[in-house]
Amino acid sequence: MQKLSSGLASLQVAYIQAQEGLDELGFNLGGNWDYRTGSLDRALDREHKVWLRLPFEVERGELDAEAEKTDAVIRFGQPYVLKHVYEEGLDQDAQPRTLGGFFDQFAAPSDPDAEIEDAWIREAERVLAEAEQRFIQ
Repeated sequence: MQKLSSGLASLQVAYIQAQEGLDELGFNLGGNWDYRTGSLDRALDREHKVWLRLPFEVERGELDAEAEKTDAVIRFGQPYVLKHVYEEGLDQDAQPRTLGGFFDQFAAPSDPDAEIEDAWIREAERVLAEAEQRFIQ
């Protein structure tokens, strides 16, 4: 993980405004959100191994990604780049599910915090600058 300096850090904005402003740049709500915290993430590579993450905390309201509208107001944290290196192929440690012959065949990252090449840091900084232009005047 490589933290990036940004004018977005500590910026407070309506979640809907953040989502709409960053959607055009390819950001999506990260899968590990809850009603109080989350992140807007963008893959930087085709394999979805290198990500620019804009973490946030909900300051007011409640985040509900399933609802059409939300009154949540978020405060961005410090953005960072992360890289996951996955083993190719099936997970050899897959366990059968309780209800039958289904297996979880997706391997966990072999290195969830792999070293990030300078080219990806530069690309993340470029995308981050575009994001900042949408919110910082």
